[in-house]
Amino acid sequence: MADRALQHRRVHNLLLIQKLLGLRGDSSPFTLVLDAVEQSAKPLIRHYIHNAQISKMDVVYVSFETPKAPSGITTFVNARRRAAAEMQGEIASMVSTNKRTLLIVDNLYPFACNTTLDLPSFLSSVVTPTTSLLAIYHADTPLPPPLPPNSYAPPPLTSLEFLATTIFTTHSLEQFLSCKRAADKSLTQPVFGLEEKREGVIIGLGSNDPKGLVLEMDHRRKSGRNIEETFFLPPPSSKEKIILLEDHPLYRRSDLEDAKSAANEIATELSTFDLGITAKQRRDREGVVLPYFDAQKDGWGGGEGEDPL
Repeated sequence: MADRALQHRRVHNLLLIQKLLGLRGDSSPFTLVLDAVEQSAKPLIRHYIHNAQISKMDVVYVSFETPKAPSGITTFVNARRRAAAEMQGEIASMVSTNKRTLLIVDNLYPFACNTTLDLPSFLSSVVTPTTSLLAIYHADTPLPPPLPPNSYAPPPLTSLEFLATTIFTTHSLEQFLSCKRAADKSLTQPVFGLEEKREGVIIGLGSNDPKGLVLEMDHRRKSGRNIEETFFLPPPSSKEKIILLEDHPLYRRSDLEDAKSAANEIATELSTFDLGITAKQRRDREGVVLPYFDAQKDGWGGGEGEDPL
C-alpha cells in the first residue's frame, strides 16, 4: 500500500512540475523564485525560457542586474535606476493581450525596498490572463528598514509569498546532501557562505553545483490546497529529466550508507556481548539444589519430611 501511494505521489508531482515549467494553461500566474548566492536561479530561468520558446510564447525580460539579454528573449528591458511608475507603463505596453507572454523579473529587490510603491498592486497590474509572471527574490539580500517604520505593514517577502501561486526555493545539490547526512546522524548541520562567519568567505564549498540543483516547490491550487515536493533539476544542457530528489542516486546512496553504518554498529555491539559460560560455572550450576525439589517426586505427600502425626 505504501509503495502504491509513493508511486501515485511520484507520478502526480512529476506531471505537476512539468506542467509548471512548461507554462501550460494558467497553472501559475505568479511564480516566485527564492535563490541565494549559494545557488542561483539562472538554471531554472533557462528552463523556463526554453519551454517558452517551444510553446511559441513572447518572453519579456526585465533586467536589474543582467547586463546582456539571455538567448531566447523576445524583449529585453533595462530597468536599472528607473522609476517604478515608468517601468509599470512600459511593461504594460510590451505585454500583448492576444498572445501568451512570459514576464521575467531578474531581481525584485528594487521593488521590495521602494517604500512608496504598493507592491501587491504593482504585481497585480502586470499579471493578465495572457501573462505569467516569473520573479526572482534574493533571500540572502537584507532589506533596509522602512522610513518611516510601519509596524502594521508586513515585510515585502511575506507579501510576495502570500501573492505567489507557486514558490520555488533553490539549493545546491552538494550542500543539500551534506546537510542531510549530518541530520541523519543527529549532527550539527554545516553552514555555508556568509553564515560561516569566516573572514573572506562569501560563497561556500559546493555552491552552484554544476551537476544540477535541488528545487523545493510549494504550489497552491485553486482549491487552496498546498502541494509541497522536492525535486532534482538537471542542467538545461543535460539530457536528464527532472526527478524527485529521493529518486536521485546520490540521495539514495546516502540513505544506504547510513543504513549500513547503523547495521555495522549493531553487529559490533552484539559481538562484544557473550552468553557463553566456563566449565567451572557449568559444574557449579548443576550442583545447585532448586527450592521445592522434593515436590517434583511422585506422591501426594510431596517431600520426604517427617509425618506430623
